[in-house]
Amino acid sequence: MRHINQKTWPRREHFKVFSTWDYPHFNMCANVDLTAFYPYVKQRNISINVALVYVLARTANAIPEFRYRIRETEVVEHEFVRPASTILIDDDLFTFCIYDYVEDFSIFAARAAEQIAYVKEHLILEDEPGKDDYLFMTAIPWVSFTSFMHPLDFPVDSVPRFAWGKFYEEGESLKMPLSVQGHHALMDGIHMGRYYEKAQGFFVQPEVVLG
Repeated sequence: MRHINQKTWPRREHFKVFSTWDYPHFNMCANVDLTAFYPYVKQRNISINVALVYVLARTANAIPEFRYRIRETEVVEHEFVRPASTILIDDDLFTFCIYDYVEDFSIFAARAAEQIAYVKEHLILEDEPGKDDYLFMTAIPWVSFTSFMHPLDFPVDSVPRFAWGKFYEEGESLKMPLSVQGHHALMDGIHMGRYYEKAQGFFVQPEVVLG
């Protein structure tokens, strides 16, 4: 982790403006193409949920703005950030699962299976105290939504948030709605655009990202 020198930081003026807003988060929702990704995952008996969490986390880790966090008046950049997703449990409730992020998918998937099994037996609804190296994620597989809003507590944190919805067919393509939310003091629309572009690149070539 490194501290950002705001005196030389190119977006220092943007940070000054948007860090004072009561609700500085902004959200985009767009469809991504899973035509190549979904069959690749299913044919190899890989959890589609784990594969999606991994790809979204790997994409975020490749873009510095998604690793920035605000701590009071300071900004830090994490070396890497970890996905934390909701997991459905009994009685239509959910628990949180915080994953260990590693770039090797086989290692990530093995650890994820263990972590998911643990949280299904041990309800977790709180973050680790003092930690902000997260990427909050949730799946809404019942609806192919066109917009999404995450709940936020005040004062708001600077953790990016992600949500994906029900797959649907469009001609010969398989699509999925993906919502990406970030803190405007740390990122702009161009960074969101880069996120979608890189994520789609991974989805088009699953053999490269999943091995």
